[in-house]
Amino acid sequence: MFKIILAWLFGALILIQAIQISIPKPEKVTPDEEIKAPAEIMKMLKTSCYDCHSYETKMPWYGNIAPLSWEVKSHIKEGREWLNFQTWDRYDDEKKQKLYKGIAKTINFSMPMPMYLSLHKEAKLSREQRRQIKEWAESNIKEDY
Repeated sequence: MFKIILAWLFGALILIQAIQISIPKPEKVTPDEEIKAPAEIMKMLKTSCYDCHSYETKMPWYGNIAPLSWEVKSHIKEGREWLNFQTWDRYDDEKKQKLYKGIAKTINFSMPMPMYLSLHKEAKLSREQRRQIKEWAESNIKEDY
C-alpha cells in the first residue's frame, strides 16, 4: 500500500511540472534608469532586495521545480510589479514618493520576506542596516507628497 501511495505522489509531482508560472522576461534597461543611492545603500539593496525587485534575479535551483516554483515566481512577479529598482527613473515623482515611503515602512517589518531569508542567509539585514536604509528612504521623501 505504501509503495502505491508513493508511486501516486511521485507521478503527481512529475505531472505538476507541466504547470509553470512565467515571469516576464527582463526588459532592456540602462544604468541611467536604476535607482541612485550611496554605495553602501546600493550594496544592501542589491544583496537583500534585487532578487525580487529587479531584473537581476538569481533563480535558485528550486525556483524551477513545482510547486516551489509557483511561490518563488509569483513573489518575483509581484515584487517587480510593486517596485523595480532598475526601472526607477521610469516612475513619476508621485510614484517614487510612494515607493520611498513604502521602503521606509516595510524595511523594519516585512522585507526581505522571512521565507526568503530562511533560504538566503546572506540577504539578512542587521538592525543597523535596516536603520540606514530607512533613514535613506526617509531622506528622499518630500513634504509636498
